Amino acid sequence: MTAISQGPAAMRPGAEDPPHIRRTTDGAARLNMMVEGVHCGGCVARIERALRAMPAVRAARVNLSTRRLAVTWDDSRAGPAEIMAAVEGLGYRAMPFDPELLAGRHQAQEKALLRAMAVAGFAAGNVMLLSVSVWAGYSGEMGVATRGLFHWLSALIALPAIAYAGQPFFASAIQALAAGRTNMDVPITLAILLATGMSLIETASGGHYVYFDSAVTLLFFLLVGRYLDSRARGRARAAAENLLGLAASSVTVLDPDGTQRVCDPAAVAPGAVVLVPAGQRIGVDGTVIEGASDVDSSLVTGESLPAAIGPGTAVFAGTLNLTATLRVRAAATGEDTLLAEIARLMEAAEQGRARFVALADRVARLYAPAVHSLAAITFLIWFFLVGAPWQQALLYAVAVLIITCPCALGLAVPAVQVIASGRLFRQGILLKSATALERLAQIDTIAFDKTGTLTLGRPALRRDRAVDDEALRAAASIAAASSHPLARALVAAAPPIPVAANVIETPGAGLAWAGPAGGTYLGSRAWCGVAAEDGSTDDGPELWFVRPGMAPVRFAFEDAPRPDAAAVVARLRSSGLRLLLLSGDRPDAVRALAERLGIADWRAGMAPGQKVARLEELAAEGRHVLMVGDGLNDAPSLAVAHVSLSPSSAAEISQNAADIVFQGDRLAPVAEALAVAGRAALLVRQNLALALLYNIVTVPLAMLGHVTPLVAAVAMSSSSLVVMGNALRLAGRNRPAGAGG
Repeated sequence: MTAISQGPAAMRPGAEDPPHIRRTTDGAARLNMMVEGVHCGGCVARIERALRAMPAVRAARVNLSTRRLAVTWDDSRAGPAEIMAAVEGLGYRAMPFDPELLAGRHQAQEKALLRAMAVAGFAAGNVMLLSVSVWAGYSGEMGVATRGLFHWLSALIALPAIAYAGQPFFASAIQALAAGRTNMDVPITLAILLATGMSLIETASGGHYVYFDSAVTLLFFLLVGRYLDSRARGRARAAAENLLGLAASSVTVLDPDGTQRVCDPAAVAPGAVVLVPAGQRIGVDGTVIEGASDVDSSLVTGESLPAAIGPGTAVFAGTLNLTATLRVRAAATGEDTLLAEIARLMEAAEQGRARFVALADRVARLYAPAVHSLAAITFLIWFFLVGAPWQQALLYAVAVLIITCPCALGLAVPAVQVIASGRLFRQGILLKSATALERLAQIDTIAFDKTGTLTLGRPALRRDRAVDDEALRAAASIAAASSHPLARALVAAAPPIPVAANVIETPGAGLAWAGPAGGTYLGSRAWCGVAAEDGSTDDGPELWFVRPGMAPVRFAFEDAPRPDAAAVVARLRSSGLRLLLLSGDRPDAVRALAERLGIADWRAGMAPGQKVARLEELAAEGRHVLMVGDGLNDAPSLAVAHVSLSPSSAAEISQNAADIVFQGDRLAPVAEALAVAGRAALLVRQNLALALLYNIVTVPLAMLGHVTPLVAAVAMSSSSLVVMGNALRLAGRNRPAGAGG
C-alpha cells in the first residue's frame, strides 16, 4: 500500500511503476489489486458499480474466487490513489495483488473457519444435551437450583463459543456498518446477538427457559456454509495459479553481439532471440528459427504425443522442449502469451461459476432473519395484543426459536452430499466442489474431449493388420534406447528383448543403428527414405523400420478408446443427453473416433479459446453442459462448463479445474456420477420439502402457544432424523451405470 499512498503524481509516466500497475500505449493504466472483505456477489457489484461511476475508469472487474480487482482507467485523469480510495471508502481493504500472499491468507481463513466450526459444533452438541435435560424436568422433578445451574452451564459453554466462532460474521458486519453499508453478515450478527442476549437476561433473572442451543446451532450451520464456499473459491484460485506455474521461471536471451543473458520471460522484448535447451519449458510465444526437436504441445492441442518441430514452426509459452536445443524468435511475452490467455479464460469462467454457492448457505442466509422475526412477532402479539405476562410471551417466542432451529434445513443438503460423496468415492469418483452434484443433476448436454478422455491417452501398436514378429523384436530392441512415446509403445507390444547398443537418436526424426549388414533405421517415413508408394499411407502415428536387403516395415499406432466407451456413450445417448466431441486433434482422427462411438456432433482442430467459445454458445442456448476432458488445453473449458469432470490421469491443472475426478481406464464413472447426481437432487428436494412442511405445520402451532419448549425440542430432533433417514436411501440404491441423471 505504500506505493499507492504516495498519490497520483508518483504514478505518472516517467515514474517507476510497481509490478501491479501496467501502462498501455493509448494512455491507459491497468491496475491489479487484491481486495479483502468480498464475500458475495453483492460485494462484487458494489465495488464495480462504484468504480465504473468514476469518469476516468474505463473498465472494472472483481473476481470473487481470486479476490482480484482489475481496473483500467485514463491515466491522464486519475491516479491509483483515487482508484484505491474509492474501494477503501466502501469499507474494503485493498493491497497489491500477490498470489503467494493471497494463498497464505486464504489458507489462514479456511483454518480459522474450520476451528470456528469445530468450536460451534462442540458447543451446540453439549448445550443441546443440557437443554434437553432442562426441558425434561419441566414436570417438577428438577428443582429451581438445578435448572438454574444447567442454564448457567449452558451459558458458560455457549457464550465463549459464540464469541469465538462468530468472529467471521461479527468482524464483517462491523466493517460494513463502519462504512455505512450492510451485507449479509449484519442480520446474521444481529440474530445471534439478540438470541444470546435474551437468553443471558433470562438466565440471570432466574427464568425457566433459555435458548443458547438455538443460537449456537444456528451459528454452526452458517459456518458450515461459509467454509464450503471458501473451499470452492480456494480451488478456483489454485487452478489458475497452478496453470501460471507452467510458465518458465527464466529464459536465456541471445543478444545481437552473441552474448547470452538470463532474464524474466516478461522482460523479453518481441523480436528477441531466445535459446531453449532440451528439457526446458519455452518461455515465450514465437517462431523457431534454428534447430529441430520434439515438443510436448499438449497445452495447446491436448495431444499427448510430442510434435516434431523445426524452423518456421510456431511455439507457445508453457510447452516443453524435449530433445534438442532450439532458437526461438519471440512474438509475444508475459501477459500477451497464450498461456496467460488460458489463465485469464479460467479466471473469467470461475467468476461466472462462483454464483453457485452451497444451497445450505443460501437457505441459512434467508432463514436466520425469518426465524428471529417470527419469534419477535410472537412475543409482540402475546405481550401487547393478548396481554400475557412478558415471561409467558417470551416462553412462546423461545418455543418458536427452538422449533424453527434450522437443523432439518441445514441437514437437507449436506446429508445427501455426504452419502452421495461416499458412494461415489467407493467407485473411484471424487467430488471436488460443494455444488458439483447440484449442477450435475441439471445436465442435458455432454461435451467430450478426445485424447485421454474417450481414449486412453497413450499410443498402442495397432493389431488390425499382420505384424512380423521378427521385425517387431528387431525394431523394439532399437526402440528400447529411446524415451519417445511411440518407441515405448513399440517396446510394450514386443516380447522382452535386449537393448541394442550404440543407437543414435536424431531429435524429431528417428533412431539409427549400425548393424553387421549395414545401417538400420527406425523413424519417420521421410527420415527413413521410404517412398510414398511403398506401403500404406493411412493417416495416423507411424514408425518405419528399414533394414539392408529387406522391405520397409510400417508400424501403425492408435490411441485406443476406453474399453467401455462405446457402451457408455450409447447409454448416455439413449437417456436423452446431447453428446458432442470437441478435440484439438486432426480431423481424420476425430472423425474416425466419432463414427466408431456414434457421436454425430464433432469438431476437430479446436484451440482452447474455441472450445470455451463453443461451450458459451451452448450456454447461451440454455444448455447445461458437462465438460469431460483431461488435457492442459481443456482447463479453461472445464472451468467455463456448467460442471466438469476429469480422469485421474489428467494433467494436474485440469484436475484442479474440474469439479469431479474419476479413476481407472473405464468411462462408466461418467454415467454413474450422472445417475447419483440425479438421485441426490431428488432426495434434496424431498428433504427440503419435508423440512419446510415441518416448519409450516409446527411454527403456527408454536406461535399460538400450543407447543412447549420440550415438545419443540423433540419435534426439531425428529425432523432432523427424518431428513437423515431419507438421505440414507441413496446409500443402498444401485442403479445401472448408464442411467442418466
